[in-house]
Amino acid sequence: MSSEKKKESAGKVALNKGLFSRGQVEEGDGSEGGRGVLDTAAPLADRMRPRSFDEFIGQKHLTGEGGILRQALRRDRLFSMIFWGPPGSGKTTLARLVATETKSLFETFSAVLSGVKEIRAVVDRSKEELRVSGRKTILFVDEIHRFNKAQQDAFLPHVEKGLITLIGATTENPSFEVVAPLLSRVRVLILHPYPEEDITEILRRALGDHERGLGNMNLAVEPEALAHLGGTADGDARLALNSLEAAALLADETDIRTPLITLAIAKKAVQQRALRYDKSGEEHYNLISALHKSLRGSDPDASLYWLARMLEAGEDPLYIARRMVRFASEDVGLADPAALSVALNAVNAYRFLGSPEGDLALAEAAVYLATAPKSNALYRAMGEVRETIEKTGSLPVPLNLRNAPTGLMKNLGYGKNYKYAHDYPGAQVEQDALPDRLRDRTFYRPTDRGYETRIRERLRLWKEQKRRNK
Repeated sequence: MSSEKKKESAGKVALNKGLFSRGQVEEGDGSEGGRGVLDTAAPLADRMRPRSFDEFIGQKHLTGEGGILRQALRRDRLFSMIFWGPPGSGKTTLARLVATETKSLFETFSAVLSGVKEIRAVVDRSKEELRVSGRKTILFVDEIHRFNKAQQDAFLPHVEKGLITLIGATTENPSFEVVAPLLSRVRVLILHPYPEEDITEILRRALGDHERGLGNMNLAVEPEALAHLGGTADGDARLALNSLEAAALLADETDIRTPLITLAIAKKAVQQRALRYDKSGEEHYNLISALHKSLRGSDPDASLYWLARMLEAGEDPLYIARRMVRFASEDVGLADPAALSVALNAVNAYRFLGSPEGDLALAEAAVYLATAPKSNALYRAMGEVRETIEKTGSLPVPLNLRNAPTGLMKNLGYGKNYKYAHDYPGAQVEQDALPDRLRDRTFYRPTDRGYETRIRERLRLWKEQKRRNK
């Protein structure tokens, strides 16, 4: 092996073992940002990374002529930022393009493998680079939501002073994962899932690119196949390019001069649509919120859709069932007392059947709850009771409601003047059952919806009966 190749091999080994990598990002310098030297062994998605903002497709609210990122670069007013968006929306690519445009030192940092010691090393190099060459340092932290508090606190003063321009990337909501002091010193730039037309354009570009893409394979693609590859990517450009590369390899195995990516080959390459979901992240809460609000809004179609979305994405069906049981009490309540039974029966049915048969029991419960009359009177009553207890503390039980199992307790007045309801007409008797300070308070106010209409009328009649008895 030549000395040059040995150096190159040693460099690659060092980079793979290291916790961070660094280098100036310029066109043609061979770095990952500049893409000057093409790694033909790299996946298609990596080879097709845009080399300039002009090549970048989508996210026009950031990269277009009036986009905040373009404006900041044009005016040389770059700020620390966090790119927040789903997988394959261009977060890492945009970070590298920013470094390319500014000719800055580009550092990448592992929030998982590195600690405060490595942060100090980055800071020291940044100071030396600024002193020697006047170049600023852009520090890129992928999956910044994995930063622990010590790491975030260690970066804070250097970001504040402007020694380091921090660019983070995350699929998680930064407001949950980034400490408030650091979050207040960066701008959160939201990236959206790619629309299908942008995904299709990215795929067409890869098919026609002879330098970095699949242009040399002389591929033909059925329109239906291209639409399938774009439509099943779920807004993820990386996933779409990976699927296209797999489809190209499958088509190339045929014995025809012009390999053809058919719809059948595209489906084989994709295998199964990967739904964007994280059982512990924001998308989890977004979807369960959508289901809950669809049920509350009495929309059975939307309720079934969000239920199926969660099931298809791999959510625990019993978690969904538990939420529907809660919904039955919170949002339906006594407007339809059977709702709680239906929800509990769905839990038992799913435990008995499992998936996929038990999924239908969950769907039945969802439709029942969505179409049931709604009342949050019970939920509001419990909230008001708890708030009252918080304010008034442990008020004594009225003497007439206390049992008197001993002579002493009877002499103290326990149970005195208690009126046994069954001894009165209609089993209704005027008798205070709340503590004296809360006498005549009303917590539960039934609505005029569903079964609560009957409860409301019954309470009105009982009140009149008690007055007559009195």
